[in-house]
Amino acid sequence: MNSLTLKENGFADFVPLKGLPFSSLPFNKASVLVLVDSTLAGKPTSDILYIGRSKKPTRRIFGGYLAGYGGKATKKISSRLLDDGYIEKVAVSWMLSDNPKAAQEGLLESFKKEHGEYPAWNFSKKTSVNSQSTSKVAPKVAKSRPARKQPVKSAP
Repeated sequence: MNSLTLKENGFADFVPLKGLPFSSLPFNKASVLVLVDSTLAGKPTSDILYIGRSKKPTRRIFGGYLAGYGGKATKKISSRLLDDGYIEKVAVSWMLSDNPKAAQEGLLESFKKEHGEYPAWNFSKKTSVNSQSTSKVAPKVAKSRPARKQPVKSAP
């Protein structure tokens, strides 16, 4: 899977992220977003860096990826774009979807099946607490408090 196969699946033309015109993005329409490294186009490795989704793509791209607002993953992507110099290389595309979560999950699984792992900027899902090995830390034991001393009553 690479940027060429995504275009065959209905994604818009890739637009460089640097200098991206606000008017070119779908406004408040649920979308699947893909970020690609334009310097890897045509090479054997996949050029896809990230597969995401958003109900408001303009807010996600301009407020999240470029301005750094959002959750941990969005902030990491923003840092890579701005601090690591990817802003010059990255292009973005989108596909409108009635169910962007299912579309994103399908693309991620297809990518993982083909490449053996998720795209470089997609962070693997956290493992559940039940699947983690048992902890070697002893459980907390409630400490008992000494009984309160009753006040001494004076004799009448």
